Amino acid sequence: MFNEIPRTRPQTPLLDAIDEPAQLRALEERQLPELASQLREYLLYCVGQSGGHFGAGLGVVELTIALHYIYNTPEDRLVWDVGHQTYPHKILTGRREQMPTMRQQGGLSGFPKRSESPYDTFGVGHSSTSISAALGMALGSPDERRVVAVIGDGAMTAGMAFEALNHAAHTGKDMVVVLNDNRMSISKNVGGLATYFAKILASKTYLSMREGSRKLLSAIPKAWQLARRTEEHVKGMITPGTLFEELGFNYVGPIDGHNVHDLVHTLRNLRNQRGPQLLHIVTTKGKGFGPAEEDPVGYHALNKLEPEPKVQVALSPQEKSGEKKKPKYQAIFGQWLCDTAEQDDKLIAITPAMCEGSGMVEFAERFPERFHDVAIAEQHAVTLAAGLACEGQKPVVAIYSTFLQRGYDQLVHDVAIQDLDVTFAIDRAGLVGEDGPTHAGSFDLTYMRCLPNMVIAAPSDENECRQLLYTAYQHNGPAAVRYPRGTGPGVEIEQQMRELPVGKGRVLREGSDVAILNFGTLLAPALEAAEQLGASVADMRWVKPLDEALIDELAANHRLLVTVEENTIAGGAGSAVMEYLNASGTPVPMLQLGLPDRTIEHGKHKDLLAAIGLDASGIEEQIRHRLQLLERGDYNNQAAAF
Repeated sequence: MFNEIPRTRPQTPLLDAIDEPAQLRALEERQLPELASQLREYLLYCVGQSGGHFGAGLGVVELTIALHYIYNTPEDRLVWDVGHQTYPHKILTGRREQMPTMRQQGGLSGFPKRSESPYDTFGVGHSSTSISAALGMALGSPDERRVVAVIGDGAMTAGMAFEALNHAAHTGKDMVVVLNDNRMSISKNVGGLATYFAKILASKTYLSMREGSRKLLSAIPKAWQLARRTEEHVKGMITPGTLFEELGFNYVGPIDGHNVHDLVHTLRNLRNQRGPQLLHIVTTKGKGFGPAEEDPVGYHALNKLEPEPKVQVALSPQEKSGEKKKPKYQAIFGQWLCDTAEQDDKLIAITPAMCEGSGMVEFAERFPERFHDVAIAEQHAVTLAAGLACEGQKPVVAIYSTFLQRGYDQLVHDVAIQDLDVTFAIDRAGLVGEDGPTHAGSFDLTYMRCLPNMVIAAPSDENECRQLLYTAYQHNGPAAVRYPRGTGPGVEIEQQMRELPVGKGRVLREGSDVAILNFGTLLAPALEAAEQLGASVADMRWVKPLDEALIDELAANHRLLVTVEENTIAGGAGSAVMEYLNASGTPVPMLQLGLPDRTIEHGKHKDLLAAIGLDASGIEEQIRHRLQLLERGDYNNQAAAF
């Protein structure tokens, strides 16, 4: 058991000898527990160097070793669900020395990535995709190839996982699903009896007896059905696997996911069994690191360890003055939610498994009867809100931008078309830094703007976020407020909530020649660039409906309009402005600045913005370049080369 993150690289001679899984498979089985200990310690060290998720990875150290020990990876396909689990997998598959670069610009991704390694068979960001992908691989592969899906960390709560289980049983294809249960809800079943029973269920003897009995008794009317029901009842008393058996899987488990010998033995038996198999293991999230075992939520991820100072560090001006830290946007939402719930007992809050991440802990404690965590079920979350709205309630769905993508059909069909009064608080809008493209909210303005009846707000700072949340909530119909990960510029937040006029922006700086129309939290760099250019700046506030009168005014008094947004340029807020100008026949040149039409990889948020020209200097440079083209009479509507 470790209680501290190592600051210096630990001695891991057995691990250091493994550059690929083939070398792992050459070890004797008695060496595997020591390898697990070294792998766990090295994982702790690496996360201390780079920051990132590690609780889930600590919990699957033994499983990762056993899978690569038994299966001929990468020829056999190993598909991971919830990419947080895959740090041990990366260490064992040729990326050990690169691990300290995890989540840094130009370094390893924090998730499985096909372009990074042949051992990463499927890219993973969000949960519950592994069984579907693994089944597709099994159906598209030669019979001798084995396919394993590892699903866990709550991912089995999503409907997609059960859709895949149902289809896998229908095909009868050979595959293994490992259900990694780290909630310990059935820990009482993990012990000698359950382990022994699991070994029996996976053994060739048991399976051949089971098949032989089926053939023998099927000739006797009702005899096989009676024997089958008896078997299910006996297994149901000891294991929770009847559901999976009914779906058509041979259920094995639960077994101790930290006993590498039991895992190796069971996987060896399962490897050559025919048909779909489900192995249920029980693990501890954060296993081997005391603080993470005690607080698995708090230690889901870790910030990079800063070097220990050799001398006393002087206090910053902020620390000397006792100035409070800037609140995160999720905390601003959480406070608004509680304040509004005190005023309106019709407010019902919904989240798809993101209570902590969305800042809803206090609300859940204070208003438990009005709080619904629906688990990883984004589609259900949206339609549940629609149903509540039908009965006159005021649902608020707190959801990450990329999670709302998974409930898009429900957003269209169940909310927007029916014009139901649902408020969406969309967190993690825009780039998300080290988590990379799978978690970046790059598309929400684009995919929401085309929906009828939707109103969409893009606040520029903390106070705007609070006031626009209140305004969206008061609006009678579908409304969305999108805000980023992290903190804002630090403006004072007014406790008094004000309903702002829907579809009306505000001019923050009067200038000439150029007008910058800002949508969202890039207001600070837009203002900084405007100071250098002598440009006007409008904080538009609303993407839909647009402030058309303000656009007309700016177009009449400036020779170049520039839209700025942290959303893909294609179909975003800038496109909305251009569509309006085209429809109104206003011939004014435009420059759209936003996320380019390519994948933006992981790295620090400010560095990513600079790389694509969305920091102050990049905005200024692109505007100057466009002005030069205008003066020559030679321009098009594309941004500069970022």
